[in-house]
Amino acid sequence: MDGMTRSVDEQALVRTAHRVLPAGHFGNVASDLIIAEGRGGRVWDASGNEYIDYLLGSGPMFVGHAHPEVTEAVLAQVPKGTTFFANNEHGIRLAEAIVEAVPCAGQVRFVSSGTEADMYAMRAARAFRRRDRILKFEGGYHGMSDWGLMSLAPRHLANFPTPVPDSAGIPRSAREEVLVAPFNDLDAARALIAAHHDELGGVILEPFQRLIPPAPGFLQGIREVTAQYGIPLIFDEVVTGFRFAYGGAQSYYGVTPDLCTLGKIVGGGFPLAAIAGRADIMAHFDKAIVGEDGFLMQVGTLSGNPVAAAAGLATLSILRRPGAYEQVFARGRALMQGLEALIRQAGLPAQVVGEPPLFDVVFTAGEVRNYRDMLRADTAMQKHFNTQLRAAGILKGESKYYLSLAHTEEDVAQTLQAFAGAVAALPSKAG
Repeated sequence: MDGMTRSVDEQALVRTAHRVLPAGHFGNVASDLIIAEGRGGRVWDASGNEYIDYLLGSGPMFVGHAHPEVTEAVLAQVPKGTTFFANNEHGIRLAEAIVEAVPCAGQVRFVSSGTEADMYAMRAARAFRRRDRILKFEGGYHGMSDWGLMSLAPRHLANFPTPVPDSAGIPRSAREEVLVAPFNDLDAARALIAAHHDELGGVILEPFQRLIPPAPGFLQGIREVTAQYGIPLIFDEVVTGFRFAYGGAQSYYGVTPDLCTLGKIVGGGFPLAAIAGRADIMAHFDKAIVGEDGFLMQVGTLSGNPVAAAAGLATLSILRRPGAYEQVFARGRALMQGLEALIRQAGLPAQVVGEPPLFDVVFTAGEVRNYRDMLRADTAMQKHFNTQLRAAGILKGESKYYLSLAHTEEDVAQTLQAFAGAVAALPSKAG
């Protein structure tokens, strides 16, 4: 528990959750917390406790909870119908906005989750390339498919390029279809791609992997080697899309892939995600162009849902306004710099890793460039730090502070004060 006072009603809900849900939760954050309301950059639990929210629903609430313009757009659509299994204007307009914003986006196909988007992006690359294997990077998250859940967080490290499944229930045969490379090691990745280029249907990576920025030249090098062999490069931008810049991480870092996946922000808090990319690859979703043998079947009951699309359109309209990203970056930078200063003053073996819209503290002294570097981190220290912050009214996941346009200077000041208290309460300040 986090030290907050819990009402009788919330305690009863927690008990019910443990009775009817595996592990007592939806598979996301811990089951001891039940969120009842969110407004702007804050949320309230079922006991009325208030938190500055850096969880943001795992990232989609980039303009804040219950933004009045998003709410207005949703409420205008709901009385007109909530889903049609057919084209609708909001979905078409949202696809148009994505094509205009995202460098790689020639066309768009909607789905309802990031997992689906990543799965279909890999399938589209394989259909285009007519090869079966996918190369991914250790520590990269690409949804819950059998191929996505390879070497995300392996408990037992294997030699590259051998994949390690992250879940029970994944067929052994799936391991034959995935190769794994180390993130931020361009020489190793180039060598693997060159050695296996005739087997590869595609290469997928998060341009910003979990918390880890790409090393200078890394993304450019992967772009060059995949282009050399004609292998589709997929950027998983479910997290970074419209977060680092209006055109996503590919705009922010200046590297354009062949395909990308989008989620979270583009749905404005509703279940919507997308595959976007070159028209000749996206053509595999169109039987009239590629024929029976090249056709990639994709059907989803809620794909392009008009309510979600209306929320996404309203969100993107807000983000297009001058100063929106500058504000998010300024608030995030203030938090990162303030936390870094506290860490130095305390003599902690720790560092702040990430970019201003998305970062965290990692309790390790060495450089953090890839998943194996993250394994050196003191997870007990991290848990203790997060517990102290929760007690001070700061809500975040196990890793990551998600910044939003709704976070205020007051939120930043209060968070820095909470950081100071949490650092002071850590059990060890050296060694």
